[in-house]
Amino acid sequence: MAHTDGNRRILVVDDEVALAGVVAGYLTREGFEVTVAHDGPSAVDAVRDADPALVVLDLMLPGFDGLEVCRRLRTFSDAYVLMLTAKGEELDKVIGLSVGADDYVVKPFGPRELVARVKAMLRRPRTGPVAEGGPIRRFGTLEVDPAARTVHVDGHPVELTRTEFDVLELLSSRPRTALSRGQILEHVWGPDWFGDPHVVDVHVGALRRKLGDDAAAPRFVRTVRGVGYAMVTR
Repeated sequence: MAHTDGNRRILVVDDEVALAGVVAGYLTREGFEVTVAHDGPSAVDAVRDADPALVVLDLMLPGFDGLEVCRRLRTFSDAYVLMLTAKGEELDKVIGLSVGADDYVVKPFGPRELVARVKAMLRRPRTGPVAEGGPIRRFGTLEVDPAARTVHVDGHPVELTRTEFDVLELLSSRPRTALSRGQILEHVWGPDWFGDPHVVDVHVGALRRKLGDDAAAPRFVRTVRGVGYAMVTR
């Protein structure tokens, strides 16, 4: 499979040296350029040096853990982050996604499954080109600028991850439509994505926190019971 230069670089971070080597080997055979790191500080340095398109990131690392790696890399990188979690660590999954991971895979996993998830994530559609000077979308004190990919609330900029912005961009593009999890997954994660559909809920939760929104009394994003999510248009 051929890859463009922009999405061939992958960083694999796991303190289990043998596992990291196996995953790196599978990805290399698929034509990716793979760098490996085994602890938190080395992982952050490797993201700065290699500028990967995607980071496969284990939660439990020496130095500092994967959550801290994710927090730090989100200050300078928009690489996709595929987090590796142990079975049953539901809270860690939620925290991981809330600090900027895009998706997770539960250990133990087969390397072929992981490679398939990596490929699916890198095929995710990016927001298409927006006409220069396109309209800024306003919902009360929330402003979404699709062309600049910026968000402001009460006049103040809000820093969103790439996935959080993509979810908000989609919802704001269809303000009078309630979108199901499946529709959001298809448009943001892409038709090739497979995994836990509740990943949408976690990202919406993180989005709301950053916007200062309240699910019980929403100003911007409302839950449509039995369906999914929609913008508040009143």
